Amino acid sequence: MSSKPRSAVVHPVGRLESPVEILVDRWGVSHIYAASADDAFFAQGFNAARDRLWQIDLWRRRGLGLLSEVLGPAFVEKDRAARLFLYRGDMRAEWLSYGSDTKRVATAFVAGVNEYVRLTEADPGLLPMEFRVLGYEPARWAPEDIARIRGHGLFGNLEGEVLRAMVLRDFGPEAEALRRRLEPPHAVTVPEGLDLSLVSDEVLAVYRLVREPVALGGEAVAEVGPEGSNNWVIASSRTATGRPILANDPHRAQSVPSLRYAVHLSAPGMDVVGAGEPALPGVSIGHNGHIAFGLTIFAIDQEDLYVYETNPENPSEYRYKGRWEPMEVEEQSIPVRDNDPTRTQLKFTRHGPVIHEDLQKNVAFAVRAAWLEPGMAPYLGSIDYMRARDWDGFLAAMNRWGAPGENQVYADTEGNIGWKPGGLVPRRPNWDGLLPVPGGRDDLRKIVR
Repeated sequence: MSSKPRSAVVHPVGRLESPVEILVDRWGVSHIYAASADDAFFAQGFNAARDRLWQIDLWRRRGLGLLSEVLGPAFVEKDRAARLFLYRGDMRAEWLSYGSDTKRVATAFVAGVNEYVRLTEADPGLLPMEFRVLGYEPARWAPEDIARIRGHGLFGNLEGEVLRAMVLRDFGPEAEALRRRLEPPHAVTVPEGLDLSLVSDEVLAVYRLVREPVALGGEAVAEVGPEGSNNWVIASSRTATGRPILANDPHRAQSVPSLRYAVHLSAPGMDVVGAGEPALPGVSIGHNGHIAFGLTIFAIDQEDLYVYETNPENPSEYRYKGRWEPMEVEEQSIPVRDNDPTRTQLKFTRHGPVIHEDLQKNVAFAVRAAWLEPGMAPYLGSIDYMRARDWDGFLAAMNRWGAPGENQVYADTEGNIGWKPGGLVPRRPNWDGLLPVPGGRDDLRKIVR
């Protein structure tokens, strides 16, 4: 690694095992030197909050469905949508799905964030301007917040299923073949029992609320999806230096503040530098003195839209395998600034959250998503592979990668190069995943391996 930068940033911080240095270089990248990994991740959380507190506080509120608490009633529906797509499973299974110390890393990172929040409570002058303008204070985090929030991943197959259904219904397979060429060539088949007339664009309204950014004083504009992300690696036998070259360009929309956050973490057994997201521990794109790694999207279809017949006498029951089955209904209270809390219902089928109901047509729609399974918090798997020292270690970590689907390229100081697509892939034994499916048929079930 390069020599240490010169300018130091000092804060009176407790809860550390040993002193930590945070040095900022001329490009604004923070270099964190710690005597233990716990202290390094604590300092990363503290420093991310010092630099990006309003951004990461908003990320947390958006993900947990807590925007209305500070921004008012205009965000109630967005909060309800976010709560539908939180991870709801067993947290022990969730943490064990990642690297062996991911819970410990997340706990240290969150403790660092909370330590800086504590400093702002003691000295409000440390608060970013956005908090003062909007008139609220940052919240404390729990480690589970990082794992339970799922809506920030690059997904979106549901949009394709609904659009394809509408084009087939209104214009036929010839028009659909012109609209979207399938590679390899494949004949789209409407699953038996699916009524295309039931599918409309309004089905996606709640799903889109989860994916849209927060709009303050204007209409939300969804981020344009990656149009040409690329990465590549050249073997040492083909370079002038005799060392491999790795390049990575994951296209994302420009924003202020940026989606990415560059950092260098140095502690015994770890010396990694690169970019991640400010609200997440570790880095997902970078190098550690032994290996380099970079990611772009690998398009795995991790979502399915299920269409159910509902009971005319009780719309909270849906037909499954020839009988009425009750939805799981959660009553929740959404806090609203300057208003009474809003009571709302969240409904779930055995396949996932219910995003739309049509009481006139006795139909409901739910989402089954691989990214709601254990170990699927977007990018959290990078905590394990960023510390790998060779291909075997990197491959072992990537075999636990869940979401989003990624092309990972690899190079190391021994001259090795590699490519590994990562992501949990649904198994659809009796349909191709190109269209919504009737939720009452058991033979079309999705099995995730």
